[in-house]
Amino acid sequence: MAFDCLNSESLSGFGWDGGNLLKNEIKHNLKWQIIEEVFFNEPLILLEDTNHSNELECRCVALGLTNEKQFVTVIFTQRKNKIRVIFARPMSKKERIFYENYTKI
Repeated sequence: MAFDCLNSESLSGFGWDGGNLLKNEIKHNLKWQIIEEVFFNEPLILLEDTNHSNELECRCVALGLTNEKQFVTVIFTQRKNKIRVIFARPMSKKERIFYENYTKI
């Protein structure tokens, strides 16, 4: 597990793009409030998305739970001191198996 691209000591919230707010809700029925819950619930797995990161921007994947125990995958980056969500969706079967095995839920 690597999360070098996420400097949690300097985070001060979320930076949302208007298009992503609607896209996640329309496509996956995930409102921005629900997506943010994932970052405050345990267990949370943070991984660097090395396939989509580059020298200008590090992309990360968060695997976690909402307050209602929905399994969610969030793709995000850190811009300045804010988490910028790129997209979110329910976990795939493969991601859920990984999450459950890793966290022993």
